[in-house]
Amino acid sequence: MTAEAPARRPAKGRRLARPAIALALLAAIVAWVEPARLGTVLRQLHPGWVAAGLLSSTLANALSAWRWRALAAWLGHVAPLPWALAVYFRGVAANVVLPGAVVGGDMVRAWGLHRRGMPVLEAGVSVVLDRISGLWGLVLLGALALAAQLVGDGAPGWAAVALKWGGAAVGGTGTVAALAVIAALVMALLPYAALRATPALVGGGLLHRPSLRWWGSLASNRPGWHSAQQLAGSVAVQAASVTTLYCGAQAVGVALPWAALAVAAVPIFVSATLPVSFGGWGTREAAAVAVLALLGVEPSAAVAISVLYGLYPVAQSVLALLPAGQDSPSVASPPGPGAQP
Repeated sequence: MTAEAPARRPAKGRRLARPAIALALLAAIVAWVEPARLGTVLRQLHPGWVAAGLLSSTLANALSAWRWRALAAWLGHVAPLPWALAVYFRGVAANVVLPGAVVGGDMVRAWGLHRRGMPVLEAGVSVVLDRISGLWGLVLLGALALAAQLVGDGAPGWAAVALKWGGAAVGGTGTVAALAVIAALVMALLPYAALRATPALVGGGLLHRPSLRWWGSLASNRPGWHSAQQLAGSVAVQAASVTTLYCGAQAVGVALPWAALAVAAVPIFVSATLPVSFGGWGTREAAAVAVLALLGVEPSAAVAISVLYGLYPVAQSVLALLPAGQDSPSVASPPGPGAQP
């Protein structure tokens, strides 16, 4: 036995521990809500809403591919949209079968850009910033949806929850709604403000360092236009994802407003990215049960909604077979003041 073999075993054990933990968590949740009740809910799914959810989930991933391609162009590498779509859905398929939440798909996308000629640093940064952009859009959309719920016409949702959890202490639901809108506006402006302020705060020379050259590219290449494009793309992606959740709720017979689910989606979607999950399984279901219970959703229905949401990427894995076109090394396009994706 070589000296390296014992060192490999712990690493392999850690990799296998993630899907084991996720599956154990999922099994515990299913056992808690009672498999028979969950099975009854799943057998009574409305096929039309299930199909609508698949369409909106596919649209969300297609929009995500467009947003990632635009981000890569902002960093200086222009790729064809058909190639970006094909590689993005390869990443979706990788997330379905590889442990560690979204990491597997991110590696597929970063490697695809590098094969096309994008430097390793920028290729890796593109998928990291793409994830941050998605999270940013999710929270921003959730804040606006919360404000809409709190000033709405009494539709079932978060107004009662806000009052129960201390909304009255800060002036009632109107004040909470105003704070949510202010938070959304700050989030919308902060990326552009940070990019504009960076050269003055740290000096232009620092941005030319190899490890920070990507930030220099972002700050010098039409930051207003591109940051607005990323923000709009992320909000559109998350709106389609919330619509998928809404369709799943309708499919199991849960009639919640779209805005209420947009707020609930924030903790549910974030939980699905935790590294202890396997493609989002386990942690997403746990979050769905906890969050949707605040809106009066029965646990078996909450698990069914989450399971349906998680099955859509499995169905989309076939799109990984889309032809990618040019998938060989190419020369990256240097960023310039007028660069367009």
